[in-house]
Amino acid sequence: MIGRLLGNRTRRMQRTGPLAAVPTSPNAGVLSCRVLDPVNEPVPNAEFSVSDAMGRKVVGGGTDPFGSFVATVPAGEYRLAVSAEGYTPYRASATVAEDMLSSLGDVTLQVAQPPELPAPGDWEIEPTHSSIAFTARHIGLARIHGRFNAFAGAVRIADDMDHSAMHVVIDAASIDTNVRMRDDHLRSADFLDVRRFPTLEFYSDKFTHRGGNRWAVTGALSLHGVTRTVTLDTEYLGLGNGMEGETRAACRATTELHRDDFTVSWQTMLARGIAVVGPSIRIDLDVQIVPKG
Repeated sequence: MIGRLLGNRTRRMQRTGPLAAVPTSPNAGVLSCRVLDPVNEPVPNAEFSVSDAMGRKVVGGGTDPFGSFVATVPAGEYRLAVSAEGYTPYRASATVAEDMLSSLGDVTLQVAQPPELPAPGDWEIEPTHSSIAFTARHIGLARIHGRFNAFAGAVRIADDMDHSAMHVVIDAASIDTNVRMRDDHLRSADFLDVRRFPTLEFYSDKFTHRGGNRWAVTGALSLHGVTRTVTLDTEYLGLGNGMEGETRAACRATTELHRDDFTVSWQTMLARGIAVVGPSIRIDLDVQIVPKG
């Protein structure tokens, strides 16, 4: 017993450098790795996941500004997965010994091939498999989730994707938060004022590639009689085939709107003691487009 304690103490005393500062529980060890790109530059914020032999996730997180991560895990066999935007995922196995450092060293991620873009021409949004949703917060209360049920849109894909254009029209009265009284209030002159402004419209002719499958789609959003510049942070998901064999392309996009930018003021409602949504609203779009017939 005394020999085992002395052995453990000796191993701990032998730990030098940064590892000496990593606290290790009994029967645990340390797993580390540094993630680099093809030119040996660190990849910060790469996501890693460590799973046990049964496939159960043990620990996960992101790499630091130098592309490194260090995790303390029970001694055993593990599978490591590393992923980062624009790169092909990396997978490896590692054995972690008690009170020891198991390092995978430098892991180099390879640049992923971006998904194939839609063919040049006229496309249209397929509403059955698309959605325009939003999330807002009550003043001091829980989040509100809603959507617009009626919308249409067209996309003209150019030979140079950066010169493509899109136009989306949303029926303001189709707003739906699953609470009729609240929806009626959102349609009223206090908010969307759908009698005066029956539609929301977005037009863009600026598609900017951010690398990998990320794009910025910048355009003009007209809401409540006011037009402002809005950028959609867009993830292009690639091409696929529908049930009838037709080609379709898909993407996800998000942005945040500030209601005061569109003169939809909530100060009056606060003064009247009405619980309303907060000043900023997150928009989430899931869109599929098909060639225009």
